[in-house]
Amino acid sequence: MNLSRALRLTKIPRVAIVGAGGKTSALKNLAQELPKPVVVSTTTHLGDWQTRFTDRHILLSDDFDWGSIEENLTSGIILITQKHDGDRLIGLSTFQLNKVLELCDSHQLPLLLECDGSHQLPLKAPKINEPPIPEFVDTVVVVAGLSGLGKPLDQETVYNPELFSRLGDLQSGARITSDTLEKVIGHKKGGLKNIPNHANRILLLNQAENPSLQIQAGRIANKLQDCFNSIIIANLNRKMIHTVFEPTAAIILAAGSSLRYGQTKQLLKYHGVTFIKAVIRSANDAGLNPIVVVTGANANTINQELMDIQPEMKIIFNPSWQDGQSTSIRAGIDAIEKYYDSKHNRVDNGLKSYKSGSAIFLLADQPHVTPTVLKRLVDEHRRTLAPVIAPLVDGQRTNPVLFDRETFTDLRNLEGDIGGRGIFSKYPPVYFDWNDFSLILDVDSPADYERLLIE
Repeated sequence: MNLSRALRLTKIPRVAIVGAGGKTSALKNLAQELPKPVVVSTTTHLGDWQTRFTDRHILLSDDFDWGSIEENLTSGIILITQKHDGDRLIGLSTFQLNKVLELCDSHQLPLLLECDGSHQLPLKAPKINEPPIPEFVDTVVVVAGLSGLGKPLDQETVYNPELFSRLGDLQSGARITSDTLEKVIGHKKGGLKNIPNHANRILLLNQAENPSLQIQAGRIANKLQDCFNSIIIANLNRKMIHTVFEPTAAIILAAGSSLRYGQTKQLLKYHGVTFIKAVIRSANDAGLNPIVVVTGANANTINQELMDIQPEMKIIFNPSWQDGQSTSIRAGIDAIEKYYDSKHNRVDNGLKSYKSGSAIFLLADQPHVTPTVLKRLVDEHRRTLAPVIAPLVDGQRTNPVLFDRETFTDLRNLEGDIGGRGIFSKYPPVYFDWNDFSLILDVDSPADYERLLIE
């Protein structure tokens, strides 16, 4: 997995990179990964050494002939800045930046901007006018260098250490901890400053060079997931993406009529609770969010059963349930997308709700699915962003199955009584071995139910 994949960029991205501890590495990696030509620039300054990865440099001036620029936008990585100021290149003015944006729009070119300065230090807190992020960007990448952890809070490690100290509630000279960094990154005057409301906000925890730093980065990511669309743990110098934290939804398919069984299976008891509540509890314990229950037949009865826990999930009625499982899959995907749309522009205490990076489909007649296997699915997805992931028990594929959001359009296009396996030819599943043989069992008959209770 490369950085552009981990960032899930739009087809023609407009990216601003801010923070400290790897902005130039991120800019370089992205420029090299994206289809060419790619335009690179800055709203602050760039050192000459930061531009060596580019293929062409266009220097703007007050009397620049904008008509002449077209012939230079045909290939490679194109750097556009103002003139030199000593050993630094001056960033674009608002007028120049808008002209460059017009050119990129007309030629459908990616535009990557470095929009912050940090004097090559691993960590920073922004000064009054920082970071200068244009309103038009669709993605803001906030970079933090993990090499600053354990170091003293001083000007040798932190750019603008006085504000970093206040935001992180840490005295000057004290050792910087993951808790301190989490406070600074998640603060409106820290890592979240000046990010346009419509832009995807992504935290890039860079310099995760060893297991200890990766573990500390994981703790930071777990605390900040509500602040960012996704959080990436990486070592950009080695072009390694370790983990991508994104929300994973649970879609519980509970629309069936249980005709073969003879009674509503969703309300059978398992370890003292109904099947449907057991599945919801496992999804909740695994940290899946949102949790969507798709009902159909017996909807009123199931709704009644779930009345006392409804705040923990969203119940969707599928009026087309008799047309097959594909209709419930479509209803579930639509529900988690609508959940995102309804929450996206609402800010509560500075936290936002973001689009699901994946969804795990759970069957209401499998109450024995544990949070452990759900967490394993999530962990595999964070590590690979594979389109489809499933457990393999004794060589047999079993449920539950995780689907990356790149598959959602194809899942919506399924028809009839077919499940997610209908897209396996396009997205071959990635499997991991699992030793829980109960996952093989579906409760289709009273004998199956008795066997489940014995397991």
